[in-house]
Amino acid sequence: MDVKGETGREVVVIGGGVAGTSLVLQLVRALAGRRPPHPVRAVRVVDPRPAGWGLAFGDEDPLLLCNSAAELNSLLADRPGDFVDHLRAHGWTGSAKDCVPRARMAEYCADRAARAREQAGRAGIAVEHVRASAESISTAADGRGGHRVRLSTGEELYADDVVVCTGVQRPRVPRGFAEFRHHPRYLDSPYPASRIRQGLRPRSRVLVLGSRQSAADAALLLCRDGHRATLSSPSGKLPAVRESLAAPLHAYPPLERISRLDPADPHLEARLVRCVVEAVRLQDRRPLRRQVSHATDPVRRLREETALAEAGACAWPDVIVPLIEQVIELAPELPAGRLEELSAEFAWLTDRYATALARVNARRLLAHFDSGALRLVRPYPRAVSFEGGLWRVERSGAAPETYDYVINATGFERPVLHWDRERTALHLEGAPAGGTAVSGLEADLRVRSGPGAPPQRVWVVGVGTHVRIPFSNHLRNVVRQARQVADRLAEPAPSPDFSVISAIRPMPSGDRPS
Repeated sequence: MDVKGETGREVVVIGGGVAGTSLVLQLVRALAGRRPPHPVRAVRVVDPRPAGWGLAFGDEDPLLLCNSAAELNSLLADRPGDFVDHLRAHGWTGSAKDCVPRARMAEYCADRAARAREQAGRAGIAVEHVRASAESISTAADGRGGHRVRLSTGEELYADDVVVCTGVQRPRVPRGFAEFRHHPRYLDSPYPASRIRQGLRPRSRVLVLGSRQSAADAALLLCRDGHRATLSSPSGKLPAVRESLAAPLHAYPPLERISRLDPADPHLEARLVRCVVEAVRLQDRRPLRRQVSHATDPVRRLREETALAEAGACAWPDVIVPLIEQVIELAPELPAGRLEELSAEFAWLTDRYATALARVNARRLLAHFDSGALRLVRPYPRAVSFEGGLWRVERSGAAPETYDYVINATGFERPVLHWDRERTALHLEGAPAGGTAVSGLEADLRVRSGPGAPPQRVWVVGVGTHVRIPFSNHLRNVVRQARQVADRLAEPAPSPDFSVISAIRPMPSGDRPS
């Protein structure tokens, strides 16, 4: 694929999950719709796993559901019904607002990736899947400009353009368990579900660290398989309940004001809340306080909010998607540090409501609570040890308890890119000695090596954009990001930018620019 004399640029896409697959689909569609010669001649997707089969969706256990409705999960920005069309073509008869098993999303990614390869081949564009992990991106050292992507195999790939589409990989380390990360009776994540199905002895007692989405998944898997599970987290709170995270029913003018709010307004938080309250009232005249439970016991609160969702007595879920998307539009205008302040101020909203449980899973959890197979304990463990083949866990104000296994379900660290000391190479996993974290992105999602430096032809799409964009895992926004970058890559080759070239190295006459 690296043939001297051929025209067109070479693109490397790092990550073959939802973000990477969406990028490739939309890039191929943009290129195939134009007459040759195409500005891109080769696309290589770097990922050790098949397209779509990552941590987010690549699990075959039918108990694990997408948290968003099928109608939100299209990989194509201009065809929002594409995922539903795929499901129906494969015999699915559900509603577009249903949450389907995550494996269906992975299958969809694989199907669309295969179609994109065929479409690209007909247009004379090579699309290849490289089964490896990418470790770093550095300036090409052969005078061609562009970049070299170093792989876990030791090989390097040349790229005129690089798009980083890596999702979450590293589990968070829960408080008090750092020394046990490699213990054989400690699972650092519930995923893939086969770890629980195959790795635990029958009828085990299991402590699950966490009480949000990942912990709910772990509890459902454990209780189904005959284990007894105990949830514990510092907050001691369970997510709220809704039918699904679905597309908005109609326009919400109060929410549309959010992106136009003054970022420097000292009353910004109050104005945001007012926009949300007014939007909910357009859907349901009942006061918002009557659409949620105020019970202090988390299981009782889960029960009451499940009943509200089943009775159609809560309208707040209808405004979540447009709220997320309006906040995403507002975020780039906020002064430095203001986004972090707002995130902390509205943690109650993101922790319980933006990531609420689908009603079907809430009802399953309640059945396990009622049977005694599942419980939630507070406070969070203050001390833990492994003695005599069992975990010994101590909590303030309670007698010590023992467990056979511990499962960490506190979530994953968000991916962060790091420049090396010389700022000539980007590292994808871990910070090199003397390295600097990439703390911002350009409006077009490109990276810079530092303030005042020219932007590189390296883009970030998906979860990694969290340094600029809140709710960076919101799938509709990920797909829009992929479309934005794909359209840029499909443009004719850029004219030489001598400010960029000189910042990289002198370019010998006759070599092509990056």
